[in-house]
Amino acid sequence: MAKKKPIKKKKTKSISNKKSGKKVKSMAKKTTSKKTTAKKKTSAAKVKKNKVVKKPKAVKKTRKKVVKKRVQVIDDFDARAAGRAEAIKKIKGYSKKDLEHFRKIIIEKRDEIITQLQNLKEQMMDTSTGEYINENSPYSLHMAEQGTDAMEREKTFLYAQRETKFLGYLEAALNRIDTGTYGICLDCIEEPKHLCDSCPLVPKARLEAVPHSQVCVPIKQLQEKKD
Repeated sequence: MAKKKPIKKKKTKSISNKKSGKKVKSMAKKTTSKKTTAKKKTSAAKVKKNKVVKKPKAVKKTRKKVVKKRVQVIDDFDARAAGRAEAIKKIKGYSKKDLEHFRKIIIEKRDEIITQLQNLKEQMMDTSTGEYINENSPYSLHMAEQGTDAMEREKTFLYAQRETKFLGYLEAALNRIDTGTYGICLDCIEEPKHLCDSCPLVPKARLEAVPHSQVCVPIKQLQEKKD
């Protein structure tokens, strides 16, 4: 009897193992490639988001424009002031005798206002304590008296405020006398309007009545109509 040759099974196993190994490797490659593509997509999305978040720098441009406008306004004001100063030099103002006459009138009015303000201050102050009288003062126990006292104090305060403002106008007028610009009409410095006989100077009669005035009566009336 002839001997049967044994069947070799190992080769088939190795082939199947090799094939399966290739399949596993290919699957692994596919999964890794999917992961890398997913990462790339997420990173690209992040970049897009960052681009959207960035704001345009438009605020700085507007600030620069505002600064330029302010500088232009200041330059125009300085140029106009310089032009007015040159025009004032050409105007022949009031004589020294007239200026001293106006100075006396202003000082008299100023002294009157100072005494009035002192009296108003004393009215609003308790002489015994040296403090201003308020609603809790023992001199006004009744509610009606408290109300009248409050109204009187408010009137006194408003009157004192107005007189203080007028005092500032008189001080400015004295300063104009010292600089030699007192009595010159503000609206007629560069271009005289010739609305009064003394143009570009304010008439003497008006300065004696309203010593802090800087415009003549016709100009004042035009200003009031505009307002």
